[in-house]
Amino acid sequence: MATAHKNLSAYDKATIPNAKNLRFGIVVSEWNPEITEGLYKGALQAFIECGAKKENITRWNVPGSFELVFGCKKMISTTEVDSIVAIGSVVQGETKHFDFVCSATAQGIKDLNVNYDTPVIFCVLTDNNMQQAQERSGGKHGNKGTEAAIAAIKMAVL
Repeated sequence: MATAHKNLSAYDKATIPNAKNLRFGIVVSEWNPEITEGLYKGALQAFIECGAKKENITRWNVPGSFELVFGCKKMISTTEVDSIVAIGSVVQGETKHFDFVCSATAQGIKDLNVNYDTPVIFCVLTDNNMQQAQERSGGKHGNKGTEAAIAAIKMAVL
């Protein structure tokens, strides 16, 4: 597994552009809030540590990961942001619903990146169980939200 040997929260601040003059959007799924709130906190902390001003960070909530695509699209068209982090958590269940939600969300975010000039960072955990999600939202593997914020900063200045 890719994160088994990597801490998702680790980054070299000296290599990250200063985010002081950048504006960020964070669209957060309300589904699995114990996971998505951890991811949000990791992203917010990384933005602030890299110089972003709190007033330049806009957060919107959507019901679930499937709705992240519309939320990000709406944010692109109505809010001035330099990049967006889409935060969600989908945990494998007993049905194929997991496959459909994960695939549609990933494809939708890819489509936003192809069709718009505002980068949208995929910060959707797609785990086999809740323990894996916890380990990647501030647990033993770090925080995917931190990693996503760093990607958002880098893409905003690309």
